[in-house]
Amino acid sequence: MSRRLFTRIANDLAGLDPFFTQRPDARNYEGFTTLQKCTAAIRQLAYGTVADALDEYLQMSARTTRECLYRFCHNVVKLYSKKYLRKPNAYDVQQLYQAHEARHGFPGMLGSIDCMHWGWHNCPTAWGGQYTRGDHGYPTVILEAVASQDLWIWHSFFGLPGSLNDLNVLYQSAIFTDVVNGTGPDTRFTVSGVEYTRGYYLADGIYPSWSTIVKTIPYPEDEKRKKFAKRQEAARKDIERAFGVLQKKMGHRCTTGTCVHPKKVASLYVRLHFAP
Repeated sequence: MSRRLFTRIANDLAGLDPFFTQRPDARNYEGFTTLQKCTAAIRQLAYGTVADALDEYLQMSARTTRECLYRFCHNVVKLYSKKYLRKPNAYDVQQLYQAHEARHGFPGMLGSIDCMHWGWHNCPTAWGGQYTRGDHGYPTVILEAVASQDLWIWHSFFGLPGSLNDLNVLYQSAIFTDVVNGTGPDTRFTVSGVEYTRGYYLADGIYPSWSTIVKTIPYPEDEKRKKFAKRQEAARKDIERAFGVLQKKMGHRCTTGTCVHPKKVASLYVRLHFAP
């Protein structure tokens, strides 16, 4: 994390929650500074360290360290969710339509949806079977996300066991809740004089054949279908690129099963969107 990003988050937290300011204790001794409390929280998120790891170095108790972590995650979401963790509004939908049609040639495309597995090295032994899938061989946690061409991850569903597949995750996520309830923005678009009521997402072959999901053609035969499959699979690189950025920024390696805790997802989005 860059120094500018770290200090910006620390200053915002200090302005929102007095816990992150330096205050005297009952003995009238100065307590921990804003930077120390934020560092304690980020170390737990980034390295999966235990709560009492800073006891000897900073003389910070496990109770205080855990409170730093809880308040950090809670306040980061409170501070930045309206801007960085929100869903698209009517203006954003039109911007996504224009960008995706210009870049990929898909009018009415809202983004690409997919899932990835984050290795959970410190998974409790009792949960190992639930979070382990045969093709991985180690416990994982699933992240479902939708990303646009500019790496804006505006939908996320994180924390389900790694033994599930993308279809199981889709049935439990809330990505289409607004569509079902009729509370989402207007996503109508027109192609060749025909008006469609809902935008769609590009997905791989495991997803269901819904009107809001456009899959590739597994075995294209003629040139028309081959061209569509090629363009669809190329456009889906947006979500793969977004996952790659997350892995790079968080130092995650799927093959080794680096520890990831579900609370870490708040840090994922802030670091992705705030990084210069």
